[in-house]
Amino acid sequence: MKLKQSATAAALTAMTVLGTTLAGTADALATSDRHVATTFDSPRQAAPTIDAKGPGVFPHSVDYYPGSRKFVTGSLAHSTISSVDQKGRVRTIIEDKDLVSVQAVRVDSKGNRILAGNVDYGTADRSTDATKFKVAGVAAYAIGSGRRLWYADLNKVADDDKQHLVSDVTIAADGTAYAVDQLSPTIFRIDRNGQASVLLRDDLLAGDLNIPDFLNNVGMSAVAWIPGNLLIVAKADGSLVRVPVDSPKKAVKVKLPKNLKALTAGIRVLPDKSLAVVSSGLLSGKAAVVQRVRPDRHWKSATVKVTDTVADPVTSSVTAGPRGTTYALSGGLAALLAGKPNDGFTLRPVNVR
Repeated sequence: MKLKQSATAAALTAMTVLGTTLAGTADALATSDRHVATTFDSPRQAAPTIDAKGPGVFPHSVDYYPGSRKFVTGSLAHSTISSVDQKGRVRTIIEDKDLVSVQAVRVDSKGNRILAGNVDYGTADRSTDATKFKVAGVAAYAIGSGRRLWYADLNKVADDDKQHLVSDVTIAADGTAYAVDQLSPTIFRIDRNGQASVLLRDDLLAGDLNIPDFLNNVGMSAVAWIPGNLLIVAKADGSLVRVPVDSPKKAVKVKLPKNLKALTAGIRVLPDKSLAVVSSGLLSGKAAVVQRVRPDRHWKSATVKVTDTVADPVTSSVTAGPRGTTYALSGGLAALLAGKPNDGFTLRPVNVR
């Protein structure tokens, strides 16, 4: 993927709110972290597949906003954030022309915010050869108005003149955000006011998985904050890393009987602190795989069980849905990489039991 950035953080000031904003208030969100739901998941037969009518959006991640009973997603092709209702109607709610491509999108209940990760794979309408993999940031927007609250330029914080790609963002109970970098072994910490710093830079987080003709040395692909102030980082190769926020240098691999299927793409924290994980079939061409990861008490070891599959191999995200369901996102990445249009994208209920 490509993204194009023509401005620094200081210049990130021009934002237009289009369409309608999400209904409801942030107080209606179930928890402080968008990964966590209040009930266990129902069988997928109880929920409908949502065929979203959003051609050209190409979302990579999705989050659910209980206050409006809508999903929120970004666009790898454009600098937009959209809402998706349960009938598949897509509306642009934020367009920030200083972003290049929107990958991770997260809803923060206590902070009344939407957080969005800014990247550049070189495939967006604002991409340039000079900015490919040189854009890395997280922006925050007010849920009610879409007004931008701040932008954290993580490329500037890293200050290493290397390639960067913010693959995912998670939000702790106190509103602190944590972002992981897919192309460098770096986890960033961003406070509620948008002040960013490096939480951890460690070779344990580095990757060596290659996606032919696309990306090399792919590392961290997803992250979730767990009560107990832990970060669980999923790497594309299927391994997991446990990072204590208060002592990040004590990060260790989670002991698994077998790694998750590669490419690990998205994770959701369930009420018992276990994970629902989706692994893309981008490399194998086979169906995407949904897995349940059940940890021991301290997340030092865990078991892995396959619970479902998704026919579309290039499934990139998993999120809470209405009435305790879990939905997986197929956003049309294959078409985007091939330079082809798409008619929309699909949110499909999956079983995580």
